[in-house]
Amino acid sequence: MSKMYERLCRALSSVKEKTGHIPEIGIVLGSGLEGIVDETQITCEIPYGEVDGFPVSTAPGHTGSFVFGYLEGVSVVIMRGRIHYYEGYSTAEAVMGVRLMGMMGAKALIITNAAGGVNLGFNAGDLMLITDQICMVPSPLIGENVDELGTRFPDMSEIYSLRLRNIVKAAAEKTDVPLREGVYIQLTGPNYESPAEIRMVRTLGADAVGMSSACEGIAARHMGLETVGISCISNMACGVTDKPLSHEEVKETANRVAPMFRRLLRQTVKDIHDNI
Repeated sequence: MSKMYERLCRALSSVKEKTGHIPEIGIVLGSGLEGIVDETQITCEIPYGEVDGFPVSTAPGHTGSFVFGYLEGVSVVIMRGRIHYYEGYSTAEAVMGVRLMGMMGAKALIITNAAGGVNLGFNAGDLMLITDQICMVPSPLIGENVDELGTRFPDMSEIYSLRLRNIVKAAAEKTDVPLREGVYIQLTGPNYESPAEIRMVRTLGADAVGMSSACEGIAARHMGLETVGISCISNMACGVTDKPLSHEEVKETANRVAPMFRRLLRQTVKDIHDNI
């Protein structure tokens, strides 16, 4: 048994001591997107600091807790804030939440984030369905493989499930939510990217850029967790406009699109449940 799997098992035991809730769907909430928690019938909330061996979230705007309950009548576990590589954790530690949700019983995962718009056709406030990704941080699979969760050399040809993407697109049509599609790239952060870096990632084929999510997608795929991702384009990336970037702008935009995001997420959860 690998050291990471032992650590995950300790964390899982710690959670089970506090709740017997078994989730069907796991949700990772990005910056400014925690409002969906207010629409969840909560049965239990566990701060990360109370989970044995689990890293603590230090990023502004990330509460740092697991929320268990029901959304649209569906059993869910919500990461109210995530762990980031830029906080000083390894990427293997940054994805512990995703792995833990799968070990709790989740059959599907919804990853959300706030991202900078790289595609010149995008606007702040757009929602983007992630079709593929580019990970520019170390793989969370480096080091001893967690054999209990997946193979040493996992296939990454469909990190974001085509089946779930089609469900999200249908949910967007039902709820009248405009939805872009594109490739997400993760850089390290915590600094925003330079104009030259944004030109580089646009050349690489990225439509949106952020500081999370891609390493989570790798970990989810490694353990066979069916995954879909949605980015909130919270600002246009550096160099696209002459406006300096700030975390306040990210939160302001996320707050503005929150009703639309919550509407899409509620319908998506319901439809994934109906098709699991």
